[in-house]
Amino acid sequence: MPNRSGKRLVTVVFVLVFAIAAWSAMGASQTTAPGSNLFARTNLIAWCIVPFDAQKRGPEARATMLAKLGFKHFAYDYRAEHIPQFDAEIEACQRHGVALDAWWFPTDMNDEARLILDALKRHEVKAQLWVMGGGAKTKSPEDQRARVQSEAKRIRAIAEAAARIGCSVALYNHGNWFGEPENQLEIIRLLKSEGITNVGIVYNLHHGHEHLDRFPALLEKMKPHLMALNLNGMTRDGDKLGKKILPLGQGNLDLELLRVIRDSGWRGRIGILNHTDEDAEARLADNLAGLDWLAAQLDGKPVGAKPVPKSWREPEAPRVDKTQ
Repeated sequence: MPNRSGKRLVTVVFVLVFAIAAWSAMGASQTTAPGSNLFARTNLIAWCIVPFDAQKRGPEARATMLAKLGFKHFAYDYRAEHIPQFDAEIEACQRHGVALDAWWFPTDMNDEARLILDALKRHEVKAQLWVMGGGAKTKSPEDQRARVQSEAKRIRAIAEAAARIGCSVALYNHGNWFGEPENQLEIIRLLKSEGITNVGIVYNLHHGHEHLDRFPALLEKMKPHLMALNLNGMTRDGDKLGKKILPLGQGNLDLELLRVIRDSGWRGRIGILNHTDEDAEARLADNLAGLDWLAAQLDGKPVGAKPVPKSWREPEAPRVDKTQ
């Protein structure tokens, strides 16, 4: 007769190991140290600075630049030409005291995904894997349920592979159906009901212009699962006015959005991005200056004039032809 009690014990042990790995990965990424400043340099994570950089820096130059600016955390985005540099990137960050906290990840468990996981395992890096998706709006409750189930199945394969090396998965809003936080929360709830607990959310303001009116409510819903929040200079309809990505401090909604984030009580990593064709160092520096100016106002400290960015200027208003 098979030893059923032995099988049950093995199952329980597996579940406990998976839960501990997931809890470790999520806990390390979701919260900052007690009493730490949400917008302090030590809590900021640099984002979109690898393929988006006029200087085309390599791993060593990039890590040097991050350390110079005071960054302690880095989210790595790459393109095909960067794949041979994976080990060099991790090693350069380690030499300069910059933690590689997150990694832009393929949408499926393909060969490229396995290369990333192998590199992380090789260097014992416990990172968030930032995963995006797409899809048109669903047309019925049945369609919605089917979509959530299929997306949960896709994410589950990544989450299980991540948990085996102590990593976590963050669902990345990039527009479309998958970019709606409510849909991401449905996926997370379904996965949790199936025992997958190392999946959360990374929220991007630059992909959230349509969410501005309900951002405080969305933040409250996302908060238990939010692993990182990437800031951006925000103005209403900026994505339609050629102002989708602005330096912090240049958007007329920036101060209020930062106040909402601070007052929410959430304390996780705050992303600072380039995501332009500018020199990544110049755009990061402009964002840091804008963040300092905004944070001082939140703290009630006296501030000078709004910083003048070096990597951006206000678009000129279109000229009106008075002859027509």
